Parts: sequence; C-alpha cells; structure tokens
Amino acid sequence: MAAVSVQFAPAEDVMAPTASFPPAPQHIVDECHEAIMTAAVKAPTESLEPVTSSVHRKRNVFDMFRLDGRVAVITGGARGLGYSMAEGLCAAGLSGIAILDLQTDLGESACKQLHSEYGVSARFYRLDVRDEVAVQDAMDSVVRDLGKIDILILSAGVADLVHAEDYSPAKFRRVIDINLNGSFVCAQAAGKHMIAAGRGGSIIFIGSMSGSIVNWPNPQSAYNASKAGVIHLMKSLSAEWAQHRIRCNSISPGYMDTPLNTTYEEAYFHEWKSRTPMGRLGHPEELAGCALWLASDASSFCTGSDILIDGGYTVL
Repeated sequence: MAAVSVQFAPAEDVMAPTASFPPAPQHIVDECHEAIMTAAVKAPTESLEPVTSSVHRKRNVFDMFRLDGRVAVITGGARGLGYSMAEGLCAAGLSGIAILDLQTDLGESACKQLHSEYGVSARFYRLDVRDEVAVQDAMDSVVRDLGKIDILILSAGVADLVHAEDYSPAKFRRVIDINLNGSFVCAQAAGKHMIAAGRGGSIIFIGSMSGSIVNWPNPQSAYNASKAGVIHLMKSLSAEWAQHRIRCNSISPGYMDTPLNTTYEEAYFHEWKSRTPMGRLGHPEELAGCALWLASDASSFCTGSDILIDGGYTVL
C-alpha cells in the first residue's frame, strides 16, 4: 500500500528548521492511510448544504409574517377587536381558526365570513371563559378538530362605568373573573397543549392602556385593576414558558371605536377624543397589524412586552 505524504510549507516569517526528522514507522503510515480511505468510502455522496448562522441567512422580511399551516384560537372573536384581529391573521395564511365566544349567532356568522373570504377552516365554540371545565373542553376540541393550537389571542372582556362607592362586590368580581381570571384559564388550557406538542407558540393578551394609567374621568376601578392584572400575568407567563418556546405578549389599546364603547354616553366620546393627541378613537383594524406581528416569526425574539396602541393618550 502506497504511503501518503503530507507536506506543510514553512511560514514566511518563521525560519525553517535545519534539523531533519526520521520518517514515521511504516505501520503508522499504513494505519493512517487505511483510516482516511475508510472514511472516504463511508462519506455521503450527495452535496451538503453549508452550515451558516441564522443571522447571515437571507430571508424575505414579508415571509416572516406568514402564518401558513398554523392554527389560531381567539376568545371574544365574534365581533369588534377580536374579529378584526382574526381577519388579519387569516389574511396571512392561517390553515385553521377557532372563535370562542358567548354569542352563538355572531360567532357562527364570523366563522362563515372568515371561511368565505379567506378559505380558512373556521370553527365556532360557544364558551364562557369563567368556566374552567368548559375552557379545557373547548381547547381539547380545537386540537381534535383543527389539529393543534399555535396562536392564542385573549380578546374576551367586559367593562363597567360604576363609581367605586356604588360598586357591588358581585359586579366588581364579574369584571375580574372575565378579564383576568378568564385570561389565565384560557392561557393555561392552551398552554398545556402547546407544551405537550413541543412546538412552542404565541399567546397574545389584550390588555389596555387602563392597565398602566387611570382614564379620568371614567369611574372604572374594576376594569383598570383587571387590565393591570392581565399585563402582569402576561409578563409572569412569558418568563415561565420561555423554556417551552411559548412567547407571551400583550396589546394595550386606547379608546377604540367598538360596539362595547358605543354603549356609553356620547359625552364620554368627546372627552376621550379631546384627551387623545391624535384627536380620534382607534379603529379595530388598527390592532390587526400588531397582532399579526406578535403571532408570526417576525417577532420571534419578542416576549414579555406590552405594546400600547392608544393614539398618544398615555404620553401626556
């Protein structure tokens, strides 16, 4: 067997040694040659893709917003902010969406509309987010019917305008139960499925600027307290579930032109607009872009963040 000779030219800056070294024993040379030939035979013949850092890999930024093949669940998604965010996600290629809401007629109509416009598989599940058994059953049903849960948007919520001295404990508790406890129960149920599947996910809480400031002159202590709790709950879960690749963030809207807000006196509308630097209420569709960003890979390093979309209200 012929020996393999490997030579290294001396570096230009280094003087080559003048001493000569005896050749290696033939049996060592033979063993090295045999090992090299064996490795060459076992090496795969197909071309291998070079290993490159993800930092340097080119990717179309718009592709990062795509949601192809993913399944989203939206509580309170039958109308208003929830439905607008549902439309935004469906437009990005969702394969399936589940609308969880108390209002059956609106929920079924929303699913029909989403399927008709975007071709997405859409399912409605009637749900009271305060009922933890029903919530778990609903999440189990989504996984059974649509295959998985990749995205959860927690949009179910209520608000009251009641002066603190007149607030009955039962009415105060109702706001906390729906807005805060309901968000936890739904996040927990969906989070269990995400953890078991091992693929990670994105949970988007709907907070409010009221979780950071007090909207004067609105008497809404229960709502403010509940949304402050939602934001801190989100931060807590973002820390706990990061190890499972589950990202938790929140969107905190300012005054929005929604069916919920239209139930209040017109005088409030004028006050809200006058205190908002942009001079108007927000449109529900103006949250869709942020929801899409948080749901998609475009925000893959974002977790634990509360994003204010309030027309500048909180900067004053």
